Amino acid sequence: MAKWGEGDPRWIVEERADATNVNNWHWTERDVSSWSSERLRQLLLSIRVEGPEGVCQLTDVNKLDGEASINNRKGKLFFFYEWQLKAGWLGTSCSGLKYRGTVEVSNLSDENDEDDLDISVCLCKDQPNTPLLDLMKRTGVPEMRRVLGKYVQQLKSEFSQGMILPTTDGPKQLPTDLSQKNQIKTSKTQISPTHCPSPAPCPTGIHIPTCSFTLKETFQTSPDELYRTFVNQEFVEVFTRSRAVVDSRRGGRFQMLDGSISGEFTQLVPDQRIQMRWRFRTWPSEHYATVSLDLKDQGDETELKMECHGVPAGEEESTREGWTRFYFQAIKQMFGY
Repeated sequence: MAKWGEGDPRWIVEERADATNVNNWHWTERDVSSWSSERLRQLLLSIRVEGPEGVCQLTDVNKLDGEASINNRKGKLFFFYEWQLKAGWLGTSCSGLKYRGTVEVSNLSDENDEDDLDISVCLCKDQPNTPLLDLMKRTGVPEMRRVLGKYVQQLKSEFSQGMILPTTDGPKQLPTDLSQKNQIKTSKTQISPTHCPSPAPCPTGIHIPTCSFTLKETFQTSPDELYRTFVNQEFVEVFTRSRAVVDSRRGGRFQMLDGSISGEFTQLVPDQRIQMRWRFRTWPSEHYATVSLDLKDQGDETELKMECHGVPAGEEESTREGWTRFYFQAIKQMFGY
């Protein structure tokens, strides 16, 4: 079995295409990387500061690496952006001498406020010391913060339009009861039985050498929201970015990641505990591990304790890494938990 973090094609899934977004329930995403790249370049090249020492102007953008997107889930917008920037600046002293330097920003992202940005300014290696460097640090850095803050404002104002669609009957209270959630009408992004039939009941299993492990993770959300994320088909399709079948009842079957993962729910205690028989496709035929997820309310966050028993010997590390990456990290990234 290939390692989880080595690009195993069995775990690579295609981005699904969004169809009609009834009452803004489904996850929609808009890629704004191209616009962001061009807008950041324009804003950076507009920076010009003056002082008693002379004038400094950003002249070129040497590095602009990153991405940006806007996502809508359940009528709420989430902005994801992460950029690393490097630009060159030209300083002209009052006497007419010219000096060149660079300015770098390594952490422009949705996780950092404007005032938290790490902005470093320096002279090029072949340049002698000059008071213009102090001008850039004293005046140029605040100007950098201002224009980067302007980019974030424009990202949220200009590109959020049309992300939340009007509902047919006006605002509605989203159902929180699990049974109500399962009655949500199927959209074009969900799977009909003709496209992905429910797997056959779990066989009894076989005896092989096994091992166990435990994981703990904290999520910035409530236990009921986290519980639904694991047992609701639409939520599963969002964080796996693939088709899934999830029958959220005791004895109900699930299948995800193009059939790479399958199993059966053996115990469901709403907002508290999920227990399942779980297997990866390449494991020995008919062999399942036992996985339990216990949710503990910690006020503003939820602690999740995972216990996994019966993993085939030699598969512990890859299974542990897989749960961390394709469940926990994917959920945090997609839902902002």
